[in-house]
Amino acid sequence: MRRIAPLAAIALVVAAAATPIVLAQGGAAPGAPDKSRVTAGTYATDPAHTIVVWEVDHLGFSKYTGIFGDVTGTLVLDPKNLAAAKVDVTIPVSKVTTASAGLTAHLLSAGKDGGKPDFFGAAPADAKFVSTRVVPNKEGDHAKVIGNLTLNGVTKPVTLDVKFYGAGVGMNKKETVGFKAKTTIKRSDFGIAYGIPMVGDAVELEIQAPFEKQ
Repeated sequence: MRRIAPLAAIALVVAAAATPIVLAQGGAAPGAPDKSRVTAGTYATDPAHTIVVWEVDHLGFSKYTGIFGDVTGTLVLDPKNLAAAKVDVTIPVSKVTTASAGLTAHLLSAGKDGGKPDFFGAAPADAKFVSTRVVPNKEGDHAKVIGNLTLNGVTKPVTLDVKFYGAGVGMNKKETVGFKAKTTIKRSDFGIAYGIPMVGDAVELEIQAPFEKQ
C-alpha cells in the first residue's frame, strides 16, 4: 500500500495539471470563412505559416512534392472594392525543402565546371509575384488574381485561382485574413528544363497564405 499511494498521488497531480491545458485548447478556432470579418487595410504575410507547395510528375509514376516557406509580402484589401486589391509577395527560393536531402541539395547545386545549374543554382534569387489585376466572383469568396511571376531571372504572367479561407483575430491579437490559391506553370518558361520529359514540365502550385493587418 505504501508503494501504491505515491503512484496514485502522482497520477492525481498529472491529471490536475493537464486539465487546464485541455480547457485552454477548447472552443472554436479564431478564424472562420466569414467575409463580414474582413476589414479594409494593408496586411502582411505571416511568414511562419505562409507556404508555396509545388508538385511535379516524376517518371509517370507519381507526383513529387516540395515547399517554399518564409514567404513575405503585403496585401492591400478593401472588401467593398475587391477588384482594387493588390498583392506583392517574395518567395525565398534558397529555402526550398523536399523530403530528400539529396534532391534538395541538387536543386541548389551549382552548375558543373561553371556551367548552367540543373535547377536553381547555389545562390538563387528570390522569386516574386506582383499582381496587376484582380477579378472577383459575385459572392466575393473567389477571385482570379493576375500578375507577374519572376523566377530564375525570368518574368512571366501568371493567373492565380484564389479562394477566401477565413478571417478573424489571430493568436497575436491581429486581424488576420487567409487565402488558398492554385496555379500551374511550366518550369521551362523560366529556364529550368532539366530532366524534361522524364520529370514533368508542368508544376502545380498551391499557396496557403494568412495575412495580418498592419
